[in-house]
Amino acid sequence: MNKILIPIDFSENAERALAAAKIIAEKETTQLLILHAYQPYIADVNITPGNVLPGIDGGDFLSMTNELEGEFQKKLEKYIEEVIAEGYQAEAIWAIGSVQSAVEEAIETHNPSLIVIGRTGTGGFMDKLIGSSATSIGLHSTCPVLVIPPQSMPNKFQKVVYATQFEYDETDILREVFVLMNHLGANLTLLKIQSDSQPNIQADHQFIDEIKSKFTIAADAIVFRESRHVLDGIEDYCDEVGADLLIMSARERSFIEEFLINPSVTRKLIIDTHVPLLVFHLK
Repeated sequence: MNKILIPIDFSENAERALAAAKIIAEKETTQLLILHAYQPYIADVNITPGNVLPGIDGGDFLSMTNELEGEFQKKLEKYIEEVIAEGYQAEAIWAIGSVQSAVEEAIETHNPSLIVIGRTGTGGFMDKLIGSSATSIGLHSTCPVLVIPPQSMPNKFQKVVYATQFEYDETDILREVFVLMNHLGANLTLLKIQSDSQPNIQADHQFIDEIKSKFTIAADAIVFRESRHVLDGIEDYCDEVGADLLIMSARERSFIEEFLINPSVTRKLIIDTHVPLLVFHLK
């Protein structure tokens, strides 16, 4: 990983994202890009005519907003100083505007290898990032996205589950995954959930044979489970084995978007899973 982009909001969830990024980063070669998107308050003059805020004239309000912006900039600088003191390479990215637009601009400018996002509940940071377009970052980013849920404080990624349906050629993604597993010293399991609601178009063995021919993977590291719902099956298996990282691939009208037809289920996978979720993107 050459560059890891970490959008932060100075909350505990930002700490979780930063902790996960440090696990993956190599101190000598990985640059941690720590981004904060500042959204200044814009008064509604229809509500507060004559003043930008009740009891505060324009000059006072401008001074207050400038002071607030300065405080957030200092917080970002402190984050950078602390990360560098720990031996990591780090750079601050200060942006004005929405989180989503700031992330998109940072991707275009810096071309990160990975985005790490600390997720909150309804109305929080992740909701600002994803917004009403649930697939805009998590499913359609040009680089992998790691989502850290609020239930998790990562200190290692050693037991990893890669959920697949063996319906598409995922060789390129698996190559990246195995490199990451070697770096982390992690154990990888390939998991397929068999469900009546899950189409099974391609023969599994052709994909499994291809994977075995290109990668070293034990027979017992390929697991099949049955479940009424694919999502429940994935989460139940992760809980059973104590997985600390779940990996999935996404492509337009593929496993996540097409086979899990209900868009609320797709949103749940990206936003609500209690296991850290790393999403790769099939090209």
